[in-house]
Amino acid sequence: MSDRKRVAIGGFQHETNTFGSSLATFEEFEKHDGWPGLTEGADLFEQVRAKNLPITGFIEAAGNGPCELEPLLWCSAEPSSYVTDEAFERVTSMLCDRLRALGPVDAVYLDLHGAMVTESYEDGDGEVLRRVREVIGTKRPLVASLDFHANITAEMVELASSLCVYRTYPHLDMADTGARTHRLLSRLLDGQPLHNAFRKLPFLIPLPAQGTDFEPSRSLFRTLRGLESGAAASLDFAEGFPAADIRECGPAIVAYDRDRAAADAAADEMMRAVLEAEPTFENELVPPDEAVRTAMRVDSDRPVVLADAQDNPGAGASSDTVGLLEALVRNGAKGAVLAIVNDPEVAALAHAAGSGARIDARLGGKSGQPGQAPFTGSFEVERLADGRFTCTGEMYRGTCTELGPMVLLRIDSPGCDVRVIVGSKRFQCLDLAIFRHLGVEPTAQRILAVKSTVHFRADFDPIASLTLVVESPGENLCRLAAIPYRRLREGVRLEPMGPSFRGQPASPRRVRG
Repeated sequence: MSDRKRVAIGGFQHETNTFGSSLATFEEFEKHDGWPGLTEGADLFEQVRAKNLPITGFIEAAGNGPCELEPLLWCSAEPSSYVTDEAFERVTSMLCDRLRALGPVDAVYLDLHGAMVTESYEDGDGEVLRRVREVIGTKRPLVASLDFHANITAEMVELASSLCVYRTYPHLDMADTGARTHRLLSRLLDGQPLHNAFRKLPFLIPLPAQGTDFEPSRSLFRTLRGLESGAAASLDFAEGFPAADIRECGPAIVAYDRDRAAADAAADEMMRAVLEAEPTFENELVPPDEAVRTAMRVDSDRPVVLADAQDNPGAGASSDTVGLLEALVRNGAKGAVLAIVNDPEVAALAHAAGSGARIDARLGGKSGQPGQAPFTGSFEVERLADGRFTCTGEMYRGTCTELGPMVLLRIDSPGCDVRVIVGSKRFQCLDLAIFRHLGVEPTAQRILAVKSTVHFRADFDPIASLTLVVESPGENLCRLAAIPYRRLREGVRLEPMGPSFRGQPASPRRVRG
């Protein structure tokens, strides 16, 4: 067994919306919500087993092969504003301490996001890679998988031996990306060198325009796969996370091959394809009243889906704004259900009152965002649940959630038929099981309102008669030219074919503030 390679594996994931209202504390990484809470050592294997996670795909690809996997830790927190320095230092110290305790290893694999910003580091993922490099040195392979929305930096590319990026949005290929990362690591462990080519795009892409089931991303990834099969060992295009006020925010291309010229050629060709497609990225947002009235006019036995994209907790928003809810009530919507409003206070009140009770409450609007206030009214408590259910959609299939007390409320307002699912933890509404575990059959509704931007499409588009992306209030701003950036690099276009950023650079000494 002396020829077996010891590979340390771990993960530390956070997608940081620097405009969000809540910080990612250490306790947020400890929570089990949709994904497992902070897990250390051998328990990691069981906690991630059979899940659509990159580290799961890596483990499965390793199988019973020549690598002996040594687990470090894995954790993630729901997207939010900055990762606190305390949380970052504790997790990275735990990770690196476990790595040191292993003694010499042949390689390290990390399941990262690529868009982590901490109170002190714009490039949180690059700092994680740097600290791991300090432990293992410069000669051993260090590979990582990254999210589709990674804001890849030159430091990440320099520190990692290879990076692999999801290729679908909704992210259906997370586990597949971990397996691809394993294949590249196998080449490195066999002594094959990999040269990189890195290209940063000169424009930002709004999240609603990034979906890979429609143009231009659908064709761009077809181009990418063709180039990879003929010109490079690995080619990836990260479309970036625009809600991050950092210098290197935005899309990037990274290629690897044993021949440097081949990697450069593939990256350059992909760069040309993305620049040619820039005018075709569309960001269609519909005002809430117009969206509700349009939905009510649709004559179909299938629901209309309204995406409350700017209050998507999966992009760091609070999931507690009530702009779309107010529009549903104001316009007399019938057969409408909205999910999920994050309000643990109201969820607790409803559970104390019991099923069938009537309660008066101030729902949502408590995250302190300017101009946002709760929806005040009377509600009937229709159904109570504990927030534990198994997701059934392709993206999260098999994931067992622990979301705390949840409740289905019917709004007591004449002239409308509107219900709302209220939760105790922020969780993106991307799976039909969210409705079904509260006794709501989504296919039987006229209107489904979901706090999600694109991920919901994998499970909801197949049942929808029409899908509209709604411009209601929230911290995941989708009109990028309106975002008050301060730290972007000079000249980057704020949207495809949009205005260029012109601003005074912020102090580099501290990220937050």
